[in-house]
Amino acid sequence: MAGKDKDLNDLFLDTLKDIYFAEKQILKALPKMAKAAQSEKLSAAFVKHQGETEGQVERLEQIFEILGKPARGKTCAAIKGILEEGTEIMDEYKGAAALDAGLLAAAQAVEHYEISRYGTLKQWALQLGMKDAVRLLDETLKQEKKTDETLTTLADTVVNAAAAA
Repeated sequence: MAGKDKDLNDLFLDTLKDIYFAEKQILKALPKMAKAAQSEKLSAAFVKHQGETEGQVERLEQIFEILGKPARGKTCAAIKGILEEGTEIMDEYKGAAALDAGLLAAAQAVEHYEISRYGTLKQWALQLGMKDAVRLLDETLKQEKKTDETLTTLADTVVNAAAAA
């Protein structure tokens, strides 16, 4: 299909595939981040978010079902790069006081990417009249924003102070 023949439905599906791929990659990264974290609170936040991410993948699969399309990911260079940065931090700061601050910053980069994607998808679903998809996307968007708030609180109250000490 030529570019000029594509519409918002196509863009919605492509972006859905992108975030599906991203969530699957995030599911692989979270246990590694939880294990690497020195702070029990940060590790627990990563473990909690892993469970939430599993639910987010399920909601995405429901949206694919609504669309009558197979749940398939499309390689997302953005999330690969963000997760690569997290891996570099784990390698370069292993055992350092600043490790958790770096892990937390990497996790927030992931959250901000997800918030951007889910916000966009929700607005497109609204435009396209996909009420069930809007509801599912909004649920995930709220969860991602809450996770970002939790990470910010952890940074402000525990992690950044420990890194500076």
